[in-house]
Amino acid sequence: MATLVLGAVGTLVGGPLGGALGALAGRQIDGAIIGSPRGEGPRLDELKVTTSSYGQPIPRHIGRMRTAGTIIWATDLKEHGETTGGKGKPRTTTYSYSTSFAVALACHPIDAVGRIWADGNLLRGAAGDLKTGGRLRVHLGHGDQLPDPLMQAALGAQCPAFRGIAYLVFEDLQLADFGNRIPALSYEVFSGTGSAAVGALAHAAGISADPALVLPQVEGFTQTGEAPIQTLAFLDTVIPMVPIAAADGLRIAAPPSAQTAAVLGPAASWDEGDFGAQGGTRSESVAPPPASFAGVRYYDVERDYLPGVQRAVARPERTGQDVIDLPVASHAEGARQLARAIQRREAEARSRHFVRLAELDPSVFPGARLRVPGRSGIWAVMAWEWREKGVEIELHRLAHPQSDLSAPASHGLPWAPLDRSASMTLLDAFELPWDGHGSPDTGSVHVALSASEGRWAGAALYADSAGTLVPLGPGAGPPAVVGTLVEPLSGSPSLMVETGTPLELELASDDMLLAPAAMAAVALGRNRLILGEEIVQFLDARQTGPRRWALNGLLRGRLGTEHAARLGHDAGTPMALLDERIISLEPEQVASITRLAAIGSAEDDPVYAPIRARGTAAAPPSPVHPRVTPMSDGGLDLAWTRRARGAWRWSEGTEIPLVEASELYEVGVGPVDAPVALWQTSTPSLTITGSERADLAAALPGGTIWVRQVGTLARSRPLALKTLP
Repeated sequence: MATLVLGAVGTLVGGPLGGALGALAGRQIDGAIIGSPRGEGPRLDELKVTTSSYGQPIPRHIGRMRTAGTIIWATDLKEHGETTGGKGKPRTTTYSYSTSFAVALACHPIDAVGRIWADGNLLRGAAGDLKTGGRLRVHLGHGDQLPDPLMQAALGAQCPAFRGIAYLVFEDLQLADFGNRIPALSYEVFSGTGSAAVGALAHAAGISADPALVLPQVEGFTQTGEAPIQTLAFLDTVIPMVPIAAADGLRIAAPPSAQTAAVLGPAASWDEGDFGAQGGTRSESVAPPPASFAGVRYYDVERDYLPGVQRAVARPERTGQDVIDLPVASHAEGARQLARAIQRREAEARSRHFVRLAELDPSVFPGARLRVPGRSGIWAVMAWEWREKGVEIELHRLAHPQSDLSAPASHGLPWAPLDRSASMTLLDAFELPWDGHGSPDTGSVHVALSASEGRWAGAALYADSAGTLVPLGPGAGPPAVVGTLVEPLSGSPSLMVETGTPLELELASDDMLLAPAAMAAVALGRNRLILGEEIVQFLDARQTGPRRWALNGLLRGRLGTEHAARLGHDAGTPMALLDERIISLEPEQVASITRLAAIGSAEDDPVYAPIRARGTAAAPPSPVHPRVTPMSDGGLDLAWTRRARGAWRWSEGTEIPLVEASELYEVGVGPVDAPVALWQTSTPSLTITGSERADLAAALPGGTIWVRQVGTLARSRPLALKTLP
């Protein structure tokens, strides 16, 4: 390229003779500084990570590229401690760290910053969402940009605005996901169009460029350290460029077409032995070097800019062929075309033609494209030499400009991290009947934390105490299986396995699954869910559509929730699968709380949920198996069977534990809240005389006689025993 540029400058200053001397000087510079074009230009490095070394050049990016950047400012690590436990339990303090820092990305204004990778995983997605806690500000590098507010607060009046430099600032980037250390970072930068790399580099070098000089295969290009003119010399191996000296300065143009190329003048004859054949021309064909070009290494856009290799031919003709570094971002097909273009340029130089001219022709200069009388094709002037008897021109044949460079190519099967936006937190809270473990005198509040789709890493839980959020700790772990009822579910007596109308659900995510289970597994507590305030178990689960499931083989009203089963459920009733993904809260944390809150990475404001079925764990289950025996005097002998909290299996030969402080029942007539008559008994039976029955029938015709158990903390729901006439 120095040959071409200095040749054009020499022509501008001193005419053809000056051009010849400039070309000669340029060739010497090429040999001493640039050397062979194959090994020069920007190097293709494995993807680097952000560093903070002094003197590190800030690169120039054209198009879309992935870059490491340079840290230009940073704070110390900030420590955060969170203490959990206490009140008779071990107290644990968990520490996490965050940091703030700024990274320079480009030495010029850019259009945008795209994805950001941390330790190979996405820290920022294509939608601009951070995958971890913290804030990000991007400064595009324009001449009027202001100092970053965080840096200005730390540095004061000494804070630079870094005008003309594109950089970004991380504020309080949470490091817990990276082992409490700053991860290895790299950034996707957008700046103009990659195919216009030649024009952008020429502008940086102070040279105008022909708009036709484009590389449609190139998505991006990075120049680091070397001068723009050196980078242009490297690109000349891929796209031919013709330097033209004009009155307004140096210009790089695209080669002329066969129709517009000038015709080389007649050759001058000479004495025998002076040049070769007396006709004034000489041709030769140069054998390929032992290590000729084979392919290119490049940054593959479809592999998140990881290095890829594409060869000019599918199979190398021989060993020892060179693969050159081409620091461009491209697709596999585009890189294959670039490799074939470089191979074609290399082959051009092996067909050479020498001509001696007697006259100086301003149209014949290094890089000019000519038609040679008597020879086909277009020829490029690679060098000329001023001799005593004329000007000796060296020409290389160019391949046909319309030759097809396309060829099938593949980028392989790369692994790429999922780019999923943060999903909103779904919160469901409920109290379950006591399961027989722990103290029966404390509540049993449970939480189902989940998300509909996308990326979700848990949420922080809070108790809403009169409008004040009290931290309950992190809600981490896999998302719970939650959903809603699609069709209304009718009431049930909860007596048998129901195989008629299925329970139709819509789950919150496509990733959520339900599975069938055998009766033996269901008897041990498998496939249990809470629907509203009812506990339901199921034998069969079948997916009927996206997120849609039909459950059959239902056991309704489990764990003493027959009252909710009798009422049925409307469409939209919330559901949560009761498995290991459900979070159990400590009773003392939510002793008097009726509402919980959660804040995940996608929430700016808390998500609230009331605790449904509150008080369920404290109340004994209602008595069952009512028995009424008429007496001879018209009275009634009432009896029932006691149940107990936590004793849900009804094991044969085992006495049901009392659980409550004492065994006590209330038998009433009429409304439960305002009965017309009320008895208390310590045994599961009661006798009403004939006269008492007659008085009750007269006072409340059609009234209901009911019984409920009086527990230590609450009363059970009533069981209807008899309806009066």
